[in-house]
Amino acid sequence: MKKIKLLQQVSQQGVVAVLRGESPEEVIEMANQCIEGGIKVIEITMTVPFALRAIEKLAVSYSSNAADPSKFAIIGVGTALDPETARAAILSGAEFVVGPSLNPATVTLCNRYRVPIMPGVMTIKEIQEALELGVDIVKLFPGNLYSPAMIKAIKGPVPQANIMPTGGVSLDNLAEWVKAGAVAVGIGSDLTSEAVKTGDYSLIAGRAAQYMEAYRSAKNPE
Repeated sequence: MKKIKLLQQVSQQGVVAVLRGESPEEVIEMANQCIEGGIKVIEITMTVPFALRAIEKLAVSYSSNAADPSKFAIIGVGTALDPETARAAILSGAEFVVGPSLNPATVTLCNRYRVPIMPGVMTIKEIQEALELGVDIVKLFPGNLYSPAMIKAIKGPVPQANIMPTGGVSLDNLAEWVKAGAVAVGIGSDLTSEAVKTGDYSLIAGRAAQYMEAYRSAKNPE
């Protein structure tokens, strides 16, 4: 049941913050600012040095079962290339796993522990293989190689696929992706680049709030 609830929460929240940085301390601060701004689904990529430290600390600080909304967030791992990485992250508290590509062994591992897995896909063939392996959400990656029309094209032959574009989603085109049928969207450097450049990490909270407002407006247009 926990896996089903997590998938529902990801879909309801709609925006996933994909965080990369130079240290666990930096991505923890990024995550805190994203959560402050309203993005409650946080993906810490394994390209961050000592990423598991950040995942563990954030998992302790925030719980998807928290009664206090201010302490609610779903912490996951990204750039999980293999099942060993996925298992280490799960043991550190990751509640979902994201990979840049479809690795069947990683999917099997996550299914074994009932942890949502969102592998990267680029083709209908990969999407079909992911569905056959039991994947619930596929990550269309890199999203900047496609337009939102790609989702409609995919859903022609595979209407049951739940698609999360990541890479290339911006405030300017988020509504188009949502209206095309994206179950959620992944946002990376556009959330954090200005903060990193200026050293003012509070800018991330403001950017996160803009993305959540854009997502809510796209889901519930007046």
